Amino acid sequence: MTGRADDAASPRRFAVLGHPVRHSLSPPMQNAAFEAAGIDARYEALEVPLERLDDVLGELHAEGVVGLNLTLPLKERGFELARTRTPEAERALKPGDTFRECAQDCPEMLVVPPGEFWMGSRDGEGRTSEYPRHKVRIDRPFAVGKFEITWDDWQACVDTRGCDGRPTGDSDFGKGRRPVINVSWDQAKAYVAWLSRTTGKPYRLLSEAEWEYAARGVTSADAPHPPYPWGDNASHEYANYGMDQCCDGKTEGRDEWLYTAPVGQFPANAFGLHDMHGNVWEWVEDPWHDNYRGSPPTNGSAWTEGGDESRRVHRGGSWFGIPQNLRSAARIRNSADLRIYDLGFRVGRTLVTP
Repeated sequence: MTGRADDAASPRRFAVLGHPVRHSLSPPMQNAAFEAAGIDARYEALEVPLERLDDVLGELHAEGVVGLNLTLPLKERGFELARTRTPEAERALKPGDTFRECAQDCPEMLVVPPGEFWMGSRDGEGRTSEYPRHKVRIDRPFAVGKFEITWDDWQACVDTRGCDGRPTGDSDFGKGRRPVINVSWDQAKAYVAWLSRTTGKPYRLLSEAEWEYAARGVTSADAPHPPYPWGDNASHEYANYGMDQCCDGKTEGRDEWLYTAPVGQFPANAFGLHDMHGNVWEWVEDPWHDNYRGSPPTNGSAWTEGGDESRRVHRGGSWFGIPQNLRSAARIRNSADLRIYDLGFRVGRTLVTP
């Protein structure tokens, strides 16, 4: 049963507010808070006209009511789901196929094949955090965002109240199809949780192993594993990155962007993924481990045991960084609540497989 805060005759779109799942109020005080906002607390849910939503939420928050269950009409907020793909159709997807589960402003996903690779750096090639090199086998295909999450993608989540966009800005680099920046690991996790709820599909951040596998673009441990997927040396023909000595943006060759570039401006790698190297660092799922000693998973899953959960890994280098940071094996860490102008994320999705 629902009650409406406004019974105007003209047809309108409504958000649905459920009763709070957490609050600091006793039942009588909770009811009083709802009544102060013009809500009949007898109802299990309330339909609020969209033009009143921000005011109602503000009134409830001021009264100490938080944690509301909120359902918004996605189409009204500019986010419309695509037709649901059946499990049979999903099983029929082949490596290199792409799909999108909304009409616009959500990530285009690309199917990555199963395979095996060497994770980390060869002796003498990288940093101590990249040793020891070890073999990882991924037995099933999975989907990876063809591009980094863009501002357009992010805004759809903010507009539907799935993401908190207030602490996030573009540092005057521009929005649209540029990668979102100034987002923390916690915000990235909120985005994939929202995308999963909205589509009913298992979206997530990539594991660190999945990220490196997708970046290298090889399916065999016997294949060459150069530092960069295109060869032994960094090149502005393949990525947007910075000066040879830290730290500032640089324009050269195909790389005409001093700061972030719109996604997809550089050639795709062997799997068909763009901007795995440069543009912005990308958060992954794993907590930080100082190196690969111990028992890192060999099946591509996130290494969650024994890590520092207050610090999370990011990969890929950025417009601001030195070329060494673009190497497929390069890895650094930061606090999970860090927001900075050269750090964004890319999403993964588990697939139904035969």
